[in-house]
Amino acid sequence: MAPIPGSGLAKGLAVTLRTMTRKSVTAQYPDTQPELPPRSRGVIGLFEENCTVCMLCARECPDWCIYIDSHKETVPPAAPGGRERSRNVLDRFAIDFSLCMYCGICIEVCPFDALFWSPEFEYAETDIRDLTHERDKLREWMWTVPAPPALDPGAEEPKEVAAARKTADKLAAAQADDPGQEGRA
Repeated sequence: MAPIPGSGLAKGLAVTLRTMTRKSVTAQYPDTQPELPPRSRGVIGLFEENCTVCMLCARECPDWCIYIDSHKETVPPAAPGGRERSRNVLDRFAIDFSLCMYCGICIEVCPFDALFWSPEFEYAETDIRDLTHERDKLREWMWTVPAPPALDPGAEEPKEVAAARKTADKLAAAQADDPGQEGRA
């Protein structure tokens, strides 16, 4: 059967008329905050305590927008007769968001989970030079990072947790066999 001439035009006009009679669902941004997905990418937050100044994030950044300064500090020996150790201490950690392309490579390569995506997206500035945010501002955004999603209940237990549980079970069994063992250490 051959299509009726103009049937496509009639269907298109019907869709247009249906859409014209519905109420608009546009949310006016400054007045109404958007509902973002829970793990949306807004800005990068820094958890300073986890940063070991390994510089992986700065080295892997394709835009070179991460600036890190540090110095070495000598740590006294933990036990008598031990040797002194040196460690890096973070002096400056800054991200220039005017250069950042929000690829997330810095977050992925961080071996110590010091960088996270925050859903915060309202950080516009009137001057482009003010888009370089130092570690105090990055730390403020860290507290807006949502908790990670819950693990799948059907997933197998992580190896670290299984090893810790096995050790704890051995200790509990040893204490059950010899109740006076606690005071001997």
